Formats: sequence, C-alpha cells, structure tokens
Amino acid sequence: MHQSFLGSGWSFPPQFDRGSSKTKMLKDEEDIQSSLEILLSTKQGERVMLPDYGCNLHELIFEPLTTTFKTYIKDLIRTAILYYEPRIEVEKIELNDTGELEGRILITISYKVRATNSRFNFVYPFYKNEGTDLR
Repeated sequence: MHQSFLGSGWSFPPQFDRGSSKTKMLKDEEDIQSSLEILLSTKQGERVMLPDYGCNLHELIFEPLTTTFKTYIKDLIRTAILYYEPRIEVEKIELNDTGELEGRILITISYKVRATNSRFNFVYPFYKNEGTDLR
C-alpha cells in the first residue's frame, strides 16, 4: 500500500463506501486543502481535545471591513495556520471584498508545501449573512 509523505486523512464531511465498508480518504495536497477548510470554519473550543484549534472567523461577522480589521483577519488566519497546519508556509493572504454588499468575502491563501516546495492557492468563501433566503 502506498503511503503518502504529505499525510492522509478522512474526507470532510466523512464519506463511506458501502461496498468495501471503508472511509473515503484524502491524501497529499487534497488533504491539505481540506485541512485548511476545516481549520478556517472551526470555532475555537469546538474540538474537545484541541480547544485552541480553529480560527473564530464567525465572531467577526458584524465587523466593518476597515483596513485595520482586514489586517486583523489576515493575522488571525496566519496564526491558525502556523500552529495547526505545519505542512505549509503561507506566502500571502488576500481578502476580496467586492461581494461585501452580498455578504461574501473571498479569502485567498497563497502557500507553499514545505516538503515539495510546490505552490498552491486556497480560496475560502466567508459569508457574513446566514444561509437562508435573504431576498
């Protein structure tokens, strides 16, 4: 069986194959992307064994997008990745607020995988509105 040197983990949300009774697994860069999505969408204190894990972006929903606040969001994300995703090195974090009036901010994280020196981008859509029909 091939072992991935970048790691592997369960898909999120977990998926199971009825035929083989196995869990769908992610590996390499796909696992890193999934890990980033989980990290950014997890509230601190939500994980019992890792109470500091997460990014707490949900607490920032009603804040105005000033330059100072954007810098704070970038620092929050950079710190969470530093502590909980050691496989990558963040190169740049950008906030695209063109969809702010619709309640959407796109967070783009440019990073380098330490083991392979490969560069990737991850885009996380942060929604400032609830997921209901807002018409």
